[in-house]
Amino acid sequence: MLLDGKKISEEVIAELTQEVNAMIADGYRPPHLAAILVGSDGASETYVASKVKACERIGFGSTLIRLSEDVTEKRLLQEIEAINQNNEIDGLIVQLPLPKHIDEQKITKSVLPEKDVDGFHPVNVGKLVLGLPTFVSATPKGIMELLKRYNIETSGKHCVVLGRSNIVGTPMANLLSRNENPGNCTVTLCHSRTQNLSEFTKSADILVVALGRAEFVTADMVKEGAVVVDVGITRVEDATKHRGYVLKGDVAFDEVKEKASYITPVPGGVGKMTIAALLQNTLLARKNTIKPNKFPHHVS
Repeated sequence: MLLDGKKISEEVIAELTQEVNAMIADGYRPPHLAAILVGSDGASETYVASKVKACERIGFGSTLIRLSEDVTEKRLLQEIEAINQNNEIDGLIVQLPLPKHIDEQKITKSVLPEKDVDGFHPVNVGKLVLGLPTFVSATPKGIMELLKRYNIETSGKHCVVLGRSNIVGTPMANLLSRNENPGNCTVTLCHSRTQNLSEFTKSADILVVALGRAEFVTADMVKEGAVVVDVGITRVEDATKHRGYVLKGDVAFDEVKEKASYITPVPGGVGKMTIAALLQNTLLARKNTIKPNKFPHHVS
């Protein structure tokens, strides 16, 4: 069965639209998300465009700042600081990856934690690890929402996460091991140095794959009845297609779907949920600027 990220993201967007309408009806301005895009990477362009479009759909304000590939680190930091100081903007994302001459860590740390709706700032990562309220990185947050809304049983299950990035793998492992629902998994985090990888993947009740390697996980690596969450999305050249490429996940979908009880498609799975979670974070950022208790924190 499909874990349909498109369907669930539409549910989340409908809920957010209601909350934004209520906020406006009470005389408050709607949430506002700013995005900075450096260069013209095709995948980043597509992703940022879909974020801006989603903002428009639900009544958020949005600002897109485009900077050239050769922009200096100093200039980028100045743009970030201007948004940090702007009280009309609640959330800021700097689209990754950045050009090699720019220090990603320095950029990440320069975004105010209370505007860091990507959940990448060390302060927010630290709060996540301690189980404190914070902005959870959008992709893991979106996956947790997907598992929750499909009522996937996670308690006591063995979850294997492939990939240890700070954006997906590591926070995913942390969230799944928490004493919450979904959560309470026994988690194994695998990576490029893991030996006998398929022994781990075949023991997984829940398999989360975030490697960035097209169709890496094949049917012989998956347990019968496993829940498979495919985070990867890679453009693979295909001259027969109008665009000249096809989008592939990290999982060989056609063969693995025959063994999995649930599986996310690519596209239409995790990517849609990532954007929905980012919008949830932006609404939360806006609520945090309004006097306490005016709005209940439905979004967290």
